[in-house]
Amino acid sequence: MSKVLILGANGGIARVVIDLFLRETDAELTLYLRNARRLKHLESARVRVIEGNVLNLDELKEAMVGQDVVYANLAGQLKRMAETIVDAMHATGLRRLIFISSMGIYGEVPGEKYKSILDPYRDSAVVIEASNLNYTILRPAWFTNANEVDYETTPKGESFKGSIVSRKSVADLVVKLALDPNLEVRQSIGVNKPE
Repeated sequence: MSKVLILGANGGIARVVIDLFLRETDAELTLYLRNARRLKHLESARVRVIEGNVLNLDELKEAMVGQDVVYANLAGQLKRMAETIVDAMHATGLRRLIFISSMGIYGEVPGEKYKSILDPYRDSAVVIEASNLNYTILRPAWFTNANEVDYETTPKGESFKGSIVSRKSVADLVVKLALDPNLEVRQSIGVNKPE
């Protein structure tokens, strides 16, 4: 049984991921977010809700004890958050990280120029890629709420193939990555709906 720590557990993709884990796996979830009241209704034998700040190293280390996988679905000070996550994982011996970033951080979207709005995503990816963790960075296209699981992936260095992807598709991939510790290790992959 996998034990998964979800950072930013009230995020749009994270909520879909949580639902998928609870419906289709026997994983135990630790939901980490700034306002625990938002997810208290999910507490059960398989779910623990923790209020905390990803930038607080001690709180984060405490949440990581006994976990198998960290899934980060964050916004804000992404570079600092990535640094704290990497430090906490090193301190606790945790190795598997799934981190949501953004398409375009490597200039891989045809016809689009790299924009400074992507700097936090790019900078956090640099921190994670420099670590010795078994990371997978996901670079999803623009999100839709379509009720479908239909996606393809592209490795770092290849052009992005599409412009949209459903949250449900990204959630499906996150769950697969969390359950298979050898899938897409030390990779940064684009995720989009086939066009």
